[in-house]
Amino acid sequence: MPLTWKNSGLRWYWVAVLVFLADQLSKQWVLANFDLYESVKLLPFFNFTYVRNYGAAFSFLSEAGGWQRWLFTIVAVGFSTLLTVWLRKQSASLWKLNLAYTLVIGGALGNLIDRLMHGFVIDFIDFYWNKSHYPAFNIADAAICIGAVLIIWDAFLSGKSETASDKGVEK
Repeated sequence: MPLTWKNSGLRWYWVAVLVFLADQLSKQWVLANFDLYESVKLLPFFNFTYVRNYGAAFSFLSEAGGWQRWLFTIVAVGFSTLLTVWLRKQSASLWKLNLAYTLVIGGALGNLIDRLMHGFVIDFIDFYWNKSHYPAFNIADAAICIGAVLIIWDAFLSGKSETASDKGVEK
């Protein structure tokens, strides 16, 4: 029997929508309330700082001249489509993998909208220690990272459980 949206991973798509909305609302708030590079110190290791990222993670290719905007757009649409197809084909009970895919989709689409609307991604979460700052990021970036960690975690765990079941060992 083919999977429907109710018993497939698509049932988890609400997570992608939630991530997308939280990301876009937070970025609109930053645009409405901060000037570029304006910063507010919240904790001894955390600032709220508005910056623009014209590249990818850690500003990769930010100085490439503009073509990277379209490359990252194609990558975001491609991965979101691929993960949506995979969600459709897997059971809703695979919560870790479904959660991971929807986090990545929501984050990718959140940053995609920024690239299409502004030509850059709005970042504002700035962690630092002494004078060393981690590259600023946003809710979409955090969701993508958490999703990627969950995918890797699932790959390690599913490999172990398959090995155990192949040997006749209970999980």
